[in-house]
Amino acid sequence: MSEHLAAHPLREIVVVGGGTAGWLVAGVLAAHYPRRGEEGVTVTLIESRSQPPIGVGEGTWPTIRATLRQIGVSETDFLRECDASFKQGSTFARWVDGAPSDSYHHPFTPPVAYEEEPVARYWLEDPQGLIFADSVCFQTALCDQSLAPKQITTPEYAGLANYAYHLDAGKLGPFLQRHCVGRLGVRHVLDEIVGVESTDNGDIARLVTKSGVPLGGDLFIDCSGFASLLIGRHYGVPFTSMQDILFVDRAWAVQVPYGSEDAPIASVTRATAQAAGWVWDIGLTSRRGVGYAYSSGYSSDEAALEELQAYIGPASARGLSFRRIDIRSGYRQCFWTHNCVAIGLSAGFLEPLEASAIVMIELAVKWVANMLPSGHAGMARAARLFNETCRYRWERIVDFLKLHYALSRRTDTAFWIENRRRESLPDSLVEGLEFWRQHCPWYDDFVQREEVFSAASYQYVLYGMGFRTEPAGWLLDEQRRKSARARIAETVAYAKSLSATLPNNRDLLNRIRRFGLQKI
Repeated sequence: MSEHLAAHPLREIVVVGGGTAGWLVAGVLAAHYPRRGEEGVTVTLIESRSQPPIGVGEGTWPTIRATLRQIGVSETDFLRECDASFKQGSTFARWVDGAPSDSYHHPFTPPVAYEEEPVARYWLEDPQGLIFADSVCFQTALCDQSLAPKQITTPEYAGLANYAYHLDAGKLGPFLQRHCVGRLGVRHVLDEIVGVESTDNGDIARLVTKSGVPLGGDLFIDCSGFASLLIGRHYGVPFTSMQDILFVDRAWAVQVPYGSEDAPIASVTRATAQAAGWVWDIGLTSRRGVGYAYSSGYSSDEAALEELQAYIGPASARGLSFRRIDIRSGYRQCFWTHNCVAIGLSAGFLEPLEASAIVMIELAVKWVANMLPSGHAGMARAARLFNETCRYRWERIVDFLKLHYALSRRTDTAFWIENRRRESLPDSLVEGLEFWRQHCPWYDDFVQREEVFSAASYQYVLYGMGFRTEPAGWLLDEQRRKSARARIAETVAYAKSLSATLPNNRDLLNRIRRFGLQKI
């Protein structure tokens, strides 16, 4: 690399594409590097006027609260303008054996004493008739009753239980755009990209636009969605398909009105297993976002649509507009090449089970913001570290999503039977399952400081689906046994106490719309 390139500072960041990914990236970077005139970092976002958003109802992870707070967004404004509601986890119905009573929770609050002692060991020794999540987490009681995670007097972004949001992705992008442009100084360009000009070493020098005005930069972030204008089309980085592991490749989506203005708003994403996939059911403030994610190898589009309509109910489904979406599960072989970083759908997408899309955007842009080198000389090492980190995260998400299918005991359709075949299971998941038959998942089982799905998540899914870790008596301690039993009893009692004091989801959201939350 020439001395000029080595010394050249990174001051001009160009984000290609808007929507949730583009505006989250622009917002985080602009907040992390506030404008300081000629000496500061400039963030420019370019998007096409004609590119429609992909978004249907979206689920998020609790990390989104810190992200929105970091960029200066008011939680009250966000809830009001994005049709958002509180999400406290996921409920999985009919995944284990398909029976009507087959259901378990994956709440956001970790098991009691999660970082102090392995309470799960002692629950396994003697469940005492209690479901695992109900034994170790008070939040399942709140989920069962569609309660909110906080009071109207609780400050913005604080909660009595850990929470995220359900939101309208079509409204989130424009909301973030107004904030980023008006409050954070992001430069917004509406134009079409028709070409890319490169430097001698292969870096992107500038984007050629339809208007004829070139757009130069030092770092280009590809948030162009499935089009992958830079990482895919320009650099030709191959796409690694996960279709042989995650069979779901299509979805029907629909917006379902509530039956009445005071209908309960669920505080979980409900995932109900079907013949060739599963139905998501997300409650926003004004409607539900419902869809059927299925495999075209095990169901026709027509049969899948009929299943979704049956789930909604023939009378309720009449007159609704159903939209079919193609799902291509997989990710790029690398995510940062030269001076181009792919974030969002341009980097990859996996089926929407467990709502990992937005949290991957958050983690990626947080990494870029924290690790951005001051000049081009550090670009190669930054790219290598970023690629290693992202590849690890994508692989672990694949493992976790496949876990839900691998543990199912359903035998009613080929879809569920084939999902358990050894050939479709990642070696890393098989190794993990063998390990966890002799050892409860623990936070030290994973190597990254910020795992997308921690050992707590594995505990909830494994034991929610009836997986058994055989407790070894010689590894159990009587003092810890008593402590664990006391913790479980305290959790069950606290769940009852808290349930009696919290408002339901809809009541709190209505009050927030009227009065707002306290500013922190």
